[in-house]
Amino acid sequence: MPFKFFKAYLILVLILVLVLCCKDQNQPKQGLTAVVSWEYAQDYYLQNINAAIGHLDSLARVPAESDSAKILFKKARSAFKKAEPYASYLNPEVGHRANGPALPVFLEDTERVMNPIGLQKLEEGIYEGGVEPEVFTREALLTKGLLVNLQNNIKKRKLNPQRFFIATHQQLLRIISLSISGFDTPASYLGFHEAMVSLGSLKDIYQNTIAGIIDEKDPELGKDFLKNVDAAMVFLKDNQDFETFDRYTFIREFMNPITRNWVAIRKTSGLWEGVKNKPFNFDAPTFFEKDAFNLLYFTPVINRNATVEQIQLGEKLFFDPNLSADGKMACASCHIPEKAYADGMVTNMDNQGRPLERNTPTLINSAFQKSFFWDGRSETLLDQISSVFTNEREFNSNVHQFSDAILKDSSYTELFDKAFGEMPRKNREIIRAISSYISTLNGFDSKFDRNIRAEEDTFTEEEKLGFNLYMGKALCATCHFIPLTNGTVPPFFKETEKEVIGVPETAANEVLDDDDGFYWRWKKDIHKGMFKTPTVRNAELTAPYMHNGIYNSLEEVMDFYNQGGGGGMGFDLEHQTLPFDELNLTDSELKALVSFVKTLSDTNIPAY
Repeated sequence: MPFKFFKAYLILVLILVLVLCCKDQNQPKQGLTAVVSWEYAQDYYLQNINAAIGHLDSLARVPAESDSAKILFKKARSAFKKAEPYASYLNPEVGHRANGPALPVFLEDTERVMNPIGLQKLEEGIYEGGVEPEVFTREALLTKGLLVNLQNNIKKRKLNPQRFFIATHQQLLRIISLSISGFDTPASYLGFHEAMVSLGSLKDIYQNTIAGIIDEKDPELGKDFLKNVDAAMVFLKDNQDFETFDRYTFIREFMNPITRNWVAIRKTSGLWEGVKNKPFNFDAPTFFEKDAFNLLYFTPVINRNATVEQIQLGEKLFFDPNLSADGKMACASCHIPEKAYADGMVTNMDNQGRPLERNTPTLINSAFQKSFFWDGRSETLLDQISSVFTNEREFNSNVHQFSDAILKDSSYTELFDKAFGEMPRKNREIIRAISSYISTLNGFDSKFDRNIRAEEDTFTEEEKLGFNLYMGKALCATCHFIPLTNGTVPPFFKETEKEVIGVPETAANEVLDDDDGFYWRWKKDIHKGMFKTPTVRNAELTAPYMHNGIYNSLEEVMDFYNQGGGGGMGFDLEHQTLPFDELNLTDSELKALVSFVKTLSDTNIPAY
């Protein structure tokens, strides 16, 4: 190539390079995900778990009843709360043990009962007294050991967008469900302070990680988020009394705007799209939406992604008495749609016309559990339905042999073909279809839901008081967790709690009921009289109440809890998990509680 042409070629190449560079500089920056550093957040979590460990080490050296113990305990909990999102995300079991209820832990693999340890057990000794010095020291060091375990996880596992956003989502729910309800700190009432700590930590980490991306893409979103966090922290600071704290206003006017912001921030950042294998719908703007929870997470793997055809088949089967051996009992015999899928009876009748053992619970929202039947004998909805088939007092059918009786209805041939591609040989597909139908019986659009989402403003002052009592003084939400109101424990939703509350044999409250509940499983005294915590949603419509159906009204139920359960009534209950103390609720407060519970009614099941 002649030199003059080569020179012209070089000049042309240089011009093109300059043009492209200038063009690139003038365009919005792409691929910002690659420049986000998570080192600040990782170090933040690690430094605070280190601090919590140090405070516990110091706590082990001072008397439990001293002022120093209270100061060190508060510091340890505050530091733990800053580290909790990531620490507990990485190891939910240890995180829950470190900051779980001060109750004995039953280990299924060894069938041993472990004495309670953790921050709440230390809190009990510090604020309520009665703990021997050497016992307190040992508890402090054992709790420190749990935190060292969490510390090692943080050191080994690098923070990334998915871990960060899931951990933050979990912490936002902890504020609503556990901090402001007193579940985390039942003796010290440090929950409001810790909610401030959690929000302040989120603000700090946000400003030092992804704020730059949001400021560039949607600066108003970032400003609104920080404004809402600051406003929530001011509200918490100005309202520290446990009994008078307005949780309704705090959630509706402060926390829900923050969660709406946070979902928008996650989407705007482009760092992570969300996953389908966690309890949450990460795109739901609050925890109180109709679709806030991911049904697939709660569904057995074999029955996920049910088709409309399978659900339609399940609905028809649900009402068909031909599933039972004698052709007289259907699922709908005990779970009547017009009665919120309960039956309005103390106990229903078996296939011989004799009373069954326990009261029939509602099926609405039953899919959002990890335990079924009052005594928790089934771990999945599929197992629960199978047990009805094999129970000689109910369907008395063979799960492994298809019921030819249903073929009397010729429409089943087409329905099974559409649902499963063939006519099955076993009842397994029948059970899957019924389970798929029951999993659609969900209602999260009650008067309460619509008001807490700020879609309407129809809550009365009495209903607001009732919600605030439910979340606070009455201690309801420490077992019936908001927002599901059942015993499935947030934020991981891996287990549904069972409680010993001491239900009497009759409404006269004179004798303890002799139903042993979950005791059947391990024959351990700790489980005697233990039953699954059911949902409070639709309770207005599902009387009578308790596992034995002894109370006909919500007022009677509230009175039972107000007295401190069976233990408060004087029954000998060494292992009662409900506080024995009277709640000292006034008549007007009890009335307000009932009014609130009635706002949770929602039988308008969405079409599938």
